[in-house]
Amino acid sequence: MFDRLSRSTAACVYPGGLSGSMVAACDEEHQQADWVGIHERICQLLVPIRTPTLYSLQQDGHIEMQLKKAELIEICRLVAQSKLFEGKHEEALPAAQFCLRCSIDLHGPTTVHMVPAYLLLAEANMGLGNLARVTELLSQAEWAVLKSPECGHAVRHRLHRSLGRLHTATGNLEAALLNFADDIYFASEEYGLDSTVTCGGYFLMADVFTKQGKMPIARSLYSQVESTWHCHLTKLFKTHVQNVQNPDMLESSYDKAQLVEVDKMLKTMLEFEQNDSRKDPTRVALIAHCLAMLWFLGGDSLKALGFGSTALQASQLIPNHDLTEPIQGLLQLVQNLPTESHPGSD
Repeated sequence: MFDRLSRSTAACVYPGGLSGSMVAACDEEHQQADWVGIHERICQLLVPIRTPTLYSLQQDGHIEMQLKKAELIEICRLVAQSKLFEGKHEEALPAAQFCLRCSIDLHGPTTVHMVPAYLLLAEANMGLGNLARVTELLSQAEWAVLKSPECGHAVRHRLHRSLGRLHTATGNLEAALLNFADDIYFASEEYGLDSTVTCGGYFLMADVFTKQGKMPIARSLYSQVESTWHCHLTKLFKTHVQNVQNPDMLESSYDKAQLVEVDKMLKTMLEFEQNDSRKDPTRVALIAHCLAMLWFLGGDSLKALGFGSTALQASQLIPNHDLTEPIQGLLQLVQNLPTESHPGSD
């Protein structure tokens, strides 16, 4: 059964067949990742595309086929991004590869429309440690952007963020900082200075300064990230509670993959602060409160309770702390929720 599914996966992910070397590379583990990562989502959509009809060769049929290819690209992009958020790089690889193949088919091999697919594939390979392949993919993406002066800020920000991550991984920290600075500039132009997207660049830059032993700079950047996320999550939390008639029936407001990514970032900052010799209870309270709101919105009352308790303990070390009351309110709300397993629990 597995062999049949694996062959089907290979046929769908690589329409037109696989070369001998590619078949040899597809061991059982990789084939299983193929199946989990993308096959179930795209198999039915591929049938009309891979089986030309008289209608599909006509003008209306051609337009419909192009729309189906665009839909495939978006599905593959979402699947790949979700797997990357969760750190499942092997499972993200087939979706990213097929996203690239469909993008080439739809837009041509040298247009700026290829860049998002290049970046997805680069990130998947980076997670697998294939840095030579990452370098190649990002070079292609950079060349496409250079040839397209009209390229938008969003694409440029993502390119520089990927380049920054590559340079961080290879130890070229000065180059990483330059790319993260460009990342922040383009992200702020697209999304605003106070955006959670923009502050992702600050977080990555802080990681580089940490590696360089420049802790005061890292702390300053982390402070910006903490403030941005606390403001963002507080607004989401208030809106969520106000819009729900029955708090006992609250549903998840966050995709699990997004939860994992944001949780990892916030916990990194919390650990940094807790391990610092100058541990600031105000910042511990702020970050732990972020995590408590995040997991409340994600539907995991146990994690929300745990981080909320950490936040409350830290806030109570400072007389008249302005977060104490909001944290207590969150804890009271969480304690009224069911304690059974929720999405995101592990």
